[in-house]
Amino acid sequence: MAISHPLLARRPAYTAPALAFIPDAPEMALVQGRVHEVSGPARRSFAMWLAAQTEGPVLWIAPAWGQEKLNSDGVCAWINPARLIFVSPKRTEDLLWTMEEVLRSGAVTLSIVDLPDLPNLTQVRRMHLAAETGSKIATGSSSGLLMTPGQGGAAGVETRWHLNPQHASEYECWRLERLRARAAPPKDWTVRKSKDAGTLSIKRP
Repeated sequence: MAISHPLLARRPAYTAPALAFIPDAPEMALVQGRVHEVSGPARRSFAMWLAAQTEGPVLWIAPAWGQEKLNSDGVCAWINPARLIFVSPKRTEDLLWTMEEVLRSGAVTLSIVDLPDLPNLTQVRRMHLAAETGSKIATGSSSGLLMTPGQGGAAGVETRWHLNPQHASEYECWRLERLRARAAPPKDWTVRKSKDAGTLSIKRP
């Protein structure tokens, strides 16, 4: 029997704004004003997908000592590189501090941080609260994306994703896994980039 009462249903009773980064897959949309996580070799591509669906500046926070830098040609495939604001803290603790302060300010719609290690639950909760505060101040929503190493696993995030490239195709493809979500089960998809328009779609059965 279906559960319809809002106090018993798994989904929240209200409808929060969501960021649909793949137009024909609303079930994959990310709730705005919250903090999400992505891991995997193609995690930076996932970040670009989200950035492409927003307007205005996007804050990109990465450690000053990091060896992996964004490729400008890769960025141009999704957004105007001029939209990116780079911040490179010299200390690990300043990565999350910067993220928290920007989320709280509501100055940008999307803040992205490249983390060398997983944040703890308290740190994630602080970022959620900061995003909620920033969303009340801003005209839009203040959302955060944590790019984490390995398989990820940050506690307390709204959703957790893992993205791997798939090379055995005539199209540019990825395998996207939703590992965790507060209101949806784990699932995986094949995501494909069209050759002409550069838009994303999912391969359906």
